[in-house]
Amino acid sequence: MTDTSEATAAPDAAEARPNATTEGRSAMRTVRKVGPYLWPEGRTDVKIRVVLAMIALVLGKVVTVAIPAFFGAAVDSLAPENGDTAFLLISSSVGLVLAYGAMRLASVGFNQLRDAVFARVGQGALRQLALETFRHIHALSLRYHITRKTGGLSRIIERGVKGVEFLLRFLLFSMGPLALELLFVCGIFFFAFGVSYLLVVALTIALYVWFTFAVTEWRVKIRKEMNDQDTNANQKAIDSLLNFETVKYFGAEGREAERYDQSMAGYETAAVKTLKSLAFLNFGQSVLITGGLVAVMLMGALAVGRGDLTVGQFVMINAYMVQITMPLNFLGTVYREIRQALVDMGDMFDLLEQPAEISDKPGAPALAVSGGRITFDGVRFGYNGNRTILHKLDLDVQPGQTVAVVGPSGSGKSTIGRLLFRFYDVEAGALRIDGQDVRDVTQESLRSQIGVVPQDTVLFNDTIGYNIAYGRPEAGQDAVEAAARSAQIHDFIMSLPEGYDTTVGERGLKLSGGEKQRVGIARTLLKNPPILLLDEATSALDTETERDIQDSLRAMGEGRSVITIAHRLSTVVHADKIVVLEQGHVVEEGTHESLLARGGRYARMWATQQSEESDAA
Repeated sequence: MTDTSEATAAPDAAEARPNATTEGRSAMRTVRKVGPYLWPEGRTDVKIRVVLAMIALVLGKVVTVAIPAFFGAAVDSLAPENGDTAFLLISSSVGLVLAYGAMRLASVGFNQLRDAVFARVGQGALRQLALETFRHIHALSLRYHITRKTGGLSRIIERGVKGVEFLLRFLLFSMGPLALELLFVCGIFFFAFGVSYLLVVALTIALYVWFTFAVTEWRVKIRKEMNDQDTNANQKAIDSLLNFETVKYFGAEGREAERYDQSMAGYETAAVKTLKSLAFLNFGQSVLITGGLVAVMLMGALAVGRGDLTVGQFVMINAYMVQITMPLNFLGTVYREIRQALVDMGDMFDLLEQPAEISDKPGAPALAVSGGRITFDGVRFGYNGNRTILHKLDLDVQPGQTVAVVGPSGSGKSTIGRLLFRFYDVEAGALRIDGQDVRDVTQESLRSQIGVVPQDTVLFNDTIGYNIAYGRPEAGQDAVEAAARSAQIHDFIMSLPEGYDTTVGERGLKLSGGEKQRVGIARTLLKNPPILLLDEATSALDTETERDIQDSLRAMGEGRSVITIAHRLSTVVHADKIVVLEQGHVVEEGTHESLLARGGRYARMWATQQSEESDAA
């Protein structure tokens, strides 16, 4: 009887936790959290499916444990008794053999019926969990997302959902039925053969389970070491290949091969330990199950010799022992995988319990924009307690006015945009739109009234039409094309072989910077918001493309309240008001001409940039 787990370096085993009590509580918490998805409130149809699946499960196990009894009776029917004719013997044995076959078929049928009935329940639970996790991730703050890797979050969802699927499949339909079958078999041994048989069988099962779990816990630690060594070797290989040219420059091929070989030596040592531990586990399981089988068979053989048991009953004992060894064979693998599934699900539920930093107040109304006046009133804000970015910022944008915010890097320009969208809440003061504090209205309504053209427009890996329509999904094709014309990109799109159905690639990499910006402008134009944020929208473009884009941006700002965050001052000379930020303070404000005439900070920045552009020319 062998454990079928493979000695590969795939990510499999959960790490051994230092505190078993804590781990147990975490596992129980995870199981409790899955429960409501399998027994949802108000879903009678789901509950009926669960009940029917459990009935099929129990019936399937009842039939399964009855199969050896029919097999034993069929064997006994072949032994002639006094007065039995050949016809009676054949008739009896044929009937029992047919019944034996029917029971085997019924066992498979009930198991398949159980899976078919429960399939919608399990998949519905997976879908609901995945959807809730996905929505919760989007509800988390920007602060959380910039400290986590997107790939890591994706893996948490992926592993968590797979963990739920594995738990449902193996815990409910492998471990549960196994426990039920062992209980039935123990009952049959007790009532049909006596307490001595029950004690041997129960002791064999208990020793087998204890040994399997104990050795598996030990192997988990060894597998963890092997996986760590494999990860280390893989990282060194990838790092070396990514720096292929550097390796060539310094003639370091031999050195890199030696580093890689050292890592693989550690993996080799750990892999050998894993294989040896697997051999020990398999042999130990075989010793225990074979010992129990031999003991029970010896007891049965002696009982047959005394006339206490028939040959058919002896065969039935053997059939029961073989029958329970088959599911026990996978116990170590299933136990380890269930532990891993519980850990993965725990990570997902930890993510679900992560509180959203920014949330709507209960009963918060929608933002009502009448003119689009934006007021920063004594705003103080910092991303952490050690450093304040904005110090009592006062900024007023009148309806229909374009206000440019300029200043050196780190002065707090981009922070203004993040606060406007309420990615963060102010620490002191207030940010109001038409007199309404943004903390008192719903986030959805706030963001629906603001359009943004960022420094780097990121597009979805879909068609150009889809990306433009993202600003207003319900818009028709005519509206999408009208927005593209206003952004001066319609002609370019129509020159492409697939037109608006052209796929832009991941993050829009198939388009140039200027083309991506124009798609972003078209997307925002289609949204048609009363408030517009231009966050260094042209700083990454060349001068000629920037001039074209600026014309589109100025046209887009007509009749809207616009905040332009800029580094290149030449892009904001037409602004109604320019605000100069320095270390979170407003140091100057006014029109371009008035600030130049003042000869202050803005004038010096202007002179510096003009000189740099002249030198570059």
